[in-house]
Amino acid sequence: MEKIAAPCGLDCSRCPAYTATQNDDDEARRKTAAYYAERFGFDLTPEQINCDGCLADSGRKMGYCRSCGIRRCCLEKGVDHCVRCNEQPCEELSAFHRFSPEAKASFDRLAAGRDPL
Repeated sequence: MEKIAAPCGLDCSRCPAYTATQNDDDEARRKTAAYYAERFGFDLTPEQINCDGCLADSGRKMGYCRSCGIRRCCLEKGVDHCVRCNEQPCEELSAFHRFSPEAKASFDRLAAGRDPL
């Protein structure tokens, strides 16, 4: 599976919702729903675990990803990733990176040119 970096830095290709969707794996959807409930307090059913990646123009997106302010900001500015934005890091991106150190680490690798976009 090719690497897909979300605007915030998350690696969609490593996201359990994305991989469950792309593999059409109902057991993985069930495990992902349970993991998200335990780790983040999300109330999702396995049937709601469907995502085609943050950068997809159309297709399925998880609840939060569908309404993500970071993704919306990139779309409004016409950039595919916050790394390409002259105004980063903004407060919304910084707040998300405090919530998700994994996204911050991936974002930093992308910004340093160690991972391709």
